[in-house]
Amino acid sequence: MLQIVNEEAFMSVKTIISRWAAGLACFIGLLAGAQAEDVVYRFSPVNQWDINKTAAYWNPIIQYVSDKSGVKLQLKIGRTSADTTAYVLAQEVEFVFSNHLFSPEREALGWKVFGRRQDPEIRGAIAVPEDSPIAKLEDLKGQEVAFAGPEAFIGYKVTYGHLLSRGIDVKVVFGGNQNAAFAQLFAGKARAVGSNSALIEAFEKREGKKFRVLWTSEGYNDLALMHSGKVPEKDVRAVAAAFFGMHKDPVGKEVLRKASQEVGLTAGEDFFIPATGNDYASYRRFYQTAPAALR
Repeated sequence: MLQIVNEEAFMSVKTIISRWAAGLACFIGLLAGAQAEDVVYRFSPVNQWDINKTAAYWNPIIQYVSDKSGVKLQLKIGRTSADTTAYVLAQEVEFVFSNHLFSPEREALGWKVFGRRQDPEIRGAIAVPEDSPIAKLEDLKGQEVAFAGPEAFIGYKVTYGHLLSRGIDVKVVFGGNQNAAFAQLFAGKARAVGSNSALIEAFEKREGKKFRVLWTSEGYNDLALMHSGKVPEKDVRAVAAAFFGMHKDPVGKEVLRKASQEVGLTAGEDFFIPATGNDYASYRRFYQTAPAALR
C-alpha cells in the first residue's frame, strides 16, 4: 500500500515539473520574441548642417523608413561631424549616411554601401563671398579658411588637399559643421570656405547669400547609405526597400519634400537609389595620392 502511494506522489510531482518546464519554455519563447521585436538600430548621418537642421531633415525620414520596413531605426548624431563619425568608428551605430569610411583603414571595418541619394555628382569647392577682393587661390596664402571639420571628405580633405598640393599654406578654421563654416565666412572670421558644390548652392538658395567659386574638384557621388556587418541581411533588405520606395509612395514623397525644404535641397530630386561600393571608386583614388595627414 505504501508503495502505491509513493508511485502516485511521484507521478504527481512529475506532472507538476513537466507543466512548469513547459510554462518556462513558453515564457522564454515569448521573452525572446519580445526582445527581437525591440531591436533598435542606430542611424548616424554626417552633420551636413547644424544639429537642429540635421535632425529636422532626418527624423521624419527614418520614422517613415522604420514604419514602412518594420525595422526600428533611431537617429544618433553628435554635436559636430567629427563627433558623429566617432560614434561610427566606435561601432556604436549600425546604419550610416556618410562618405567618411572609404580610407583603406576604415574599409577594413566592414561597412557596406547599399544606397545613395539620387543627386548629380558633387564637387569640392573653395569659395569666397561674391564681393570679396580675393581673386585667386594664391591670394589665400596665410589667410583663414573655414571648413566644416577634419572628417569632411569633400569639404575639407579634397579642398584642403588641393591647397597643400599647390603649396598654398592657409590657417585652417573648423566650424564643426558646414553651416557654421559658412557663418564664419560671412561674419568676416575667414576669408574663404572649403565646401561642396551642393551645399554651397543650397545655402545660397536658403539664406540668400552669394558666393564666388575659386576652384572646383573632380566629381564625387554624394554620401552613401551603409550598414555594418552585424545587421541581419533581412533587416538590411527591408530598410533598403523602404528608402528606395519613398519617392514612389505619396506619403514617403511628402516626407521627402518637407525634409528637403527644411535644408534647402531641391524637392522632388532628393530621393534614394541603390548603390554599391563601386560607385565610390573616386574616393579610393583620392586616398592613393592624398597627403598622409588627410588619410
